[in-house]
Amino acid sequence: MAPLHPGLPDEIAIWEILIRLDPKALLRCRAVCRDWLRATSTREFLVVHHGRQPTLPLLNGYNGDVDDQTLDIISLDHQTGLVAADQLQSIARLDGMHLLRSCDGLLILCTNNIDDRHYAICNPATRQYAPLRQIDDFEVSGMYLHRSTGEYRLLLYPCPARVMNAELPHGLHDGCHVFTLGSCEPPRHIGWPEAREVMFEANMLFHGSLLWYMGPENIKKDIIRVFDTTAESFRHMQAPVLPGPGETNLFEMDGMLTMASCNYAAAVIGIWVLQDYENEIWTLKCQIRLPAEVPKFDGDWDVLVTCSDEAVLVLVAFGYKILQIDIDGKLVATFHGRLSHEPLRLKQSLVLHTFFPALEGYVVNDLPFM
Repeated sequence: MAPLHPGLPDEIAIWEILIRLDPKALLRCRAVCRDWLRATSTREFLVVHHGRQPTLPLLNGYNGDVDDQTLDIISLDHQTGLVAADQLQSIARLDGMHLLRSCDGLLILCTNNIDDRHYAICNPATRQYAPLRQIDDFEVSGMYLHRSTGEYRLLLYPCPARVMNAELPHGLHDGCHVFTLGSCEPPRHIGWPEAREVMFEANMLFHGSLLWYMGPENIKKDIIRVFDTTAESFRHMQAPVLPGPGETNLFEMDGMLTMASCNYAAAVIGIWVLQDYENEIWTLKCQIRLPAEVPKFDGDWDVLVTCSDEAVLVLVAFGYKILQIDIDGKLVATFHGRLSHEPLRLKQSLVLHTFFPALEGYVVNDLPFM
């Protein structure tokens, strides 16, 4: 068989060049010839390609019209050398939905109508979309890959309004549930009613566990609630003792669990690292003082701290403006948009999941995509 590119071994053409393309460029190159399409459509190739994609923070873009329900999902690529305008890349535009959870290039969406809430799942890279009608009676707390079975699952908790209206069978209104994407079975009850407080908090996936920071305003003590996604059971671990009230989020840095805490009164962000995972010992790694360009806190701005390619990224959002700040507290760039309600990140994937066609209402390149 002739090589994909004359004079260039397929080993290099496929596994050194094509594997490095971003999803949009890869989809375009498939139109060159059938051999390129065939070589870049195998599951092995797509899984490795997904692993090479950067994990980028997601922003919400709106046109400012309060009557416009269109949501622009934007990734922030802060690699060195890109000007601010080129760092923002539109992933997808959706009608009447907002972002809720993310995992392995998949997004859980929710309708904007709180009184009549519905869920859906989509892959913005492949433009696959399907409603999740089996979980309308629940709140979605997390999404994860169950590695023992290879299934993608959702961690759920009964919706308080549905519980009050007695719409759930007796005994299932208390505790968590698990739903397997593509399954015909209803959500499976796993108990753990004491974990209810995690349902409305931001989480992160770290080393096979979903983690939620539970500050003293929630349960009178500083802990991190841990959900083991293999055993599907809860436990808790010690969180760092923070100096004052403020916004917090968890992320991974240098392979270690890291927490960022913004002290509003002092306008300082502390970066805490879990140096000893077994003994749950946290260390204050550094402090970042917010620059003068950040207005005095008035209860109406958000902070997101994350890490990509070993660099710490600090975003402060107020109104429709987002400021990017470096670890030295200097203003790096200014963007127009809003942070997601949750600190969501996306690692794009062209992997075709078998559960999508099994979901009722499954479509490709159709509404709510615009």
